[in-house]
Amino acid sequence: MIENYNLFLLVCGIAFLFGALFPIIFKRTPISLPMLQVSFGLLMGYLWTSLSFLNPMDNGLIIEKLTEIVVLVSLVGAGIKIDTELSWQLWRPTVRLLLITMPIGIFALAALGYYAFGLTLGAAILLGAVLAPTDPVLASSIQVGPPNTGGEDTPRFTLTSEAGLNDGLAFPFVYLAIKIAEAYSGGQQFTGAMLWSWFTHDVLWKIGAGLVVGIIVGKVLAKLVFSKYSHNTTISQGYVVIALTLLAYGLAEYVHSYGFIAVFVAAFAFRRSEREHSYHQKLHDFAEQSEGLLMSLVLVVFGMFLGQGLQAGVELTWRVYIVSFTFLLLIRPIGGFIALSGLKLPYTEKYAISALGIRGIGTLYYLSYALNQGFFDEVDAVKLWIVCSIVILASIFIHGLISPRLLKMTPNKPRQG
Repeated sequence: MIENYNLFLLVCGIAFLFGALFPIIFKRTPISLPMLQVSFGLLMGYLWTSLSFLNPMDNGLIIEKLTEIVVLVSLVGAGIKIDTELSWQLWRPTVRLLLITMPIGIFALAALGYYAFGLTLGAAILLGAVLAPTDPVLASSIQVGPPNTGGEDTPRFTLTSEAGLNDGLAFPFVYLAIKIAEAYSGGQQFTGAMLWSWFTHDVLWKIGAGLVVGIIVGKVLAKLVFSKYSHNTTISQGYVVIALTLLAYGLAEYVHSYGFIAVFVAAFAFRRSEREHSYHQKLHDFAEQSEGLLMSLVLVVFGMFLGQGLQAGVELTWRVYIVSFTFLLLIRPIGGFIALSGLKLPYTEKYAISALGIRGIGTLYYLSYALNQGFFDEVDAVKLWIVCSIVILASIFIHGLISPRLLKMTPNKPRQG
């Protein structure tokens, strides 16, 4: 691909220009920015025949690290812009989505992967684990606004907090899939002792430690930034955003916990300090612009990969389409309604929250991370990439078209504590 480097830079420049001019040119259209950029990438991949094939099987490490950075920046942005205070009453819809809707999605997709695609048990669980969490990157358009800009309505807050937390909470199931695949690849059975080890270490320890690390990093950094010694100095928001991200993530990974959880919690804990300070707005703006640039790059490359697949004549079975649309249009909405049942929310709010479970860049990260461990065979890996790619593409267009209408149907009233 190095021989096409300059032309690739030109393609990226056009994609970034789309991002800059999008609010002006496409403001009155039903088209979303991710729809535009992935379509542009798809067209380039289909027409640019001299470009070497962007095989995800051969570039797994690059995909993993690039998408990891995008998700991390997105998690910081999501945590910083939440105004809603930490109370059980206000966070109850989020907790229900995490503890009920996400496991339903994992189980349903694992069953579909096992019976519809003939995936091995580990690969089937991995399919559910990578597609069940909603995406904090592509969901930015349906999330809450910048800090201190007014009341946050229930759908936007719930979707923001869900996307911020479920990326990390899906990791235990990714590890479960990896451990099962590792056992079977070595000719062993996945035993009860292995399951207990997974539960105590990958579930209890890693989630708990990630929460603690996030709180500590967020509070300590806020203490430094908002100390009396820093009031008369100009602290670069870029340095603070990057420091907050890398300190939380690095420390969490060092103690063998979940860095995604730590980063979101650190940003949220930082936001709890000096809540009315205008500096939070500056941090949000930097994180949002950084996220947008990185998202544009990933979406264009993802579209080019899809376009190359079309140009090469990759065949997709009817099962791929049925499973993809069944998950997006039935499993997620039904799981959402089950989780939100009993809560005193208007029907339109429940429907919007349940239907707008966007899948995207987080899925690419989880999938590449798991496959890079080397325990899944190539046949399963190809099936996983195909199914996940179609689900992401369908989510970008379906949710991009329906999200403005669904959110307009909701009362859009501030949340009360």
